[in-house]
Amino acid sequence: MGAGGILPARAYLEEVAGVVGRSRYWWLPTLFWLHPTDGMLHALCAAGSALAVLLIAGIAPVPCLAGLWLAYLSLETIGQEFLSFQWDILLLETGFLAIFLAPLQLRPSLTREAAPPLAIVWLFRWLLFRLMFGSGAVKLLSGDAAWRNLTALEYHYWTQPLPTWIGWYANLQPAWLQEISCALMFAIELGVPCLIWGGSGPRLLAFAAFVGLQLLILATGNYCFFNLLTIALCVLLLDDPAWPPRIRRWRIGGGTSIGIAWPRWVVGPVACTVLLLGVLQMFTLSPFGLDWPKPLLWFRRVAAPLRLVNGYGLFAVMTTTRPEIIVEGSDDRSEWRPYEFKWKAGDLSRAPSFVEPHQPRLDWQMWFAALGRYEQNPWFLAFVLRLLEGSNDVTALLARNPFPDHAPKYIRAALYQYTFTSLAERRTTGDWWKRAPQGLYLPAVSLDSFRHSK
Repeated sequence: MGAGGILPARAYLEEVAGVVGRSRYWWLPTLFWLHPTDGMLHALCAAGSALAVLLIAGIAPVPCLAGLWLAYLSLETIGQEFLSFQWDILLLETGFLAIFLAPLQLRPSLTREAAPPLAIVWLFRWLLFRLMFGSGAVKLLSGDAAWRNLTALEYHYWTQPLPTWIGWYANLQPAWLQEISCALMFAIELGVPCLIWGGSGPRLLAFAAFVGLQLLILATGNYCFFNLLTIALCVLLLDDPAWPPRIRRWRIGGGTSIGIAWPRWVVGPVACTVLLLGVLQMFTLSPFGLDWPKPLLWFRRVAAPLRLVNGYGLFAVMTTTRPEIIVEGSDDRSEWRPYEFKWKAGDLSRAPSFVEPHQPRLDWQMWFAALGRYEQNPWFLAFVLRLLEGSNDVTALLARNPFPDHAPKYIRAALYQYTFTSLAERRTTGDWWKRAPQGLYLPAVSLDSFRHSK
């Protein structure tokens, strides 16, 4: 997003401003309108870190949460493809509700705080319901055969963007066990969410099922902070009696409350707005068209830039192959040297690793780019241009730059089909991956190629 990056924020904002005019401040809500520079990027990251520390310490939680939400919204808005993931919008939706869950106090309390508004607690449960149920529903509604015949997990572990070494072992399971695992996943994502609306016992069962599923996903693939954030949402399924007595005694303390309860005139409109937007969003999953009143559709469209309510559902269509882009540079178009990424599949002998809760955004986008053509991914051409220019900001995102002293004259991208090795192949070669060439993804280009295309 920086000036020397792949998708500079300043250029993006200037382009939007020229199209939408003054309404840009609403449709692209970001503090970068004030000062679209690298300094603002650093300032927002520093402010976010400082606010997080204060929040953990319990100092002024409501202002801290509001500041964190605004800071992340500002980054997500200008991040374009690199901050367009479901965990980004889930963090924003969760962060907004958390503002009204936190007590109205300025200093930490070791005694009983004011109880959080019950309406907000149930909105968190409503969010968890939409997240889990939507994740299962999109898989069936897509009509994808791999999900419907329960064979999706035979592909998932090795075709997902950034698998882990545990995912390599999970892929060795027999087909019948993969089908059972897929059926259990559907049961958890489509059936268990109904337990959220039951009493303490059903919610405890839902908590166990959801957390178990998230831990399995976390162990076999890297999905940033998505699984951790989902587990955090699950905590609100637990009533006080579900916690061990020692924790309950420590939490309640012995003093009087210093926190102030949120007034109903604030909580009420917030709850109604979020609930209404959530209902509208859930009905988008329905195969039956509904003619909503135009004022409701207008309200949903106007509220969309704030990311208050969002739709969720990963892997609606299961990818059954794994194309990988290998970017190469050359000075003479004869000898080609590959760039090595930090986390995505490349070197066949490098084990899939754990990187969560961090998300290497470039590595993730390379996975998406490989599923299409370079013409469909303008950011990829911008990435190649930065490599030809020798941008230090961009090469710092890579594990190895084969041209440390100068930028190459030419860049090309080769395409390969990757799969996990079998247990026998791994024992013989030591490799975690095997691959087959598929030709060129991007023919050789130079700086002159970009100048002539303008």
